[in-house]
Amino acid sequence: MKPIGYWLNRTDKALTRSMDGMLEEFGLTRITWQVLNVVHDTPKTADADVLSTLAANAGTATLARAVDTAVADGWASRPAPGLLTLTPDGRRRLAGVAARVDAFRELATAGVSPEEYRTAVRVLERMSRNLEEAEGGVRP
Repeated sequence: MKPIGYWLNRTDKALTRSMDGMLEEFGLTRITWQVLNVVHDTPKTADADVLSTLAANAGTATLARAVDTAVADGWASRPAPGLLTLTPDGRRRLAGVAARVDAFRELATAGVSPEEYRTAVRVLERMSRNLEEAEGGVRP
């Protein structure tokens, strides 16, 4: 049996590769989609909040590029310096992407019961917290 670190890395790469491929037709990547969801959930959110919310998903430079892409491609706009909000077109397009993301999630979790999924998430969360606490503080 391969160790958990192997499966974590392999799963994350497979999720990213597969999701990037699925989102390509919309001009998105997994990271840009995650940025858009943070902005969707908190309209007029600060760039700093997007970066801190997604810090565990990517580095600052990658996230900043994703924010720039979201703005340049018309998904989001800046109602004030340092703030982001979805454009009406971005909101509409993001809703259109949702069905594809739902299908992606079904594919990724095929054969995994809801209970198994919850257990896996709880185990990974506990392992993360154990290691972060041992390092002297909880991280994002």
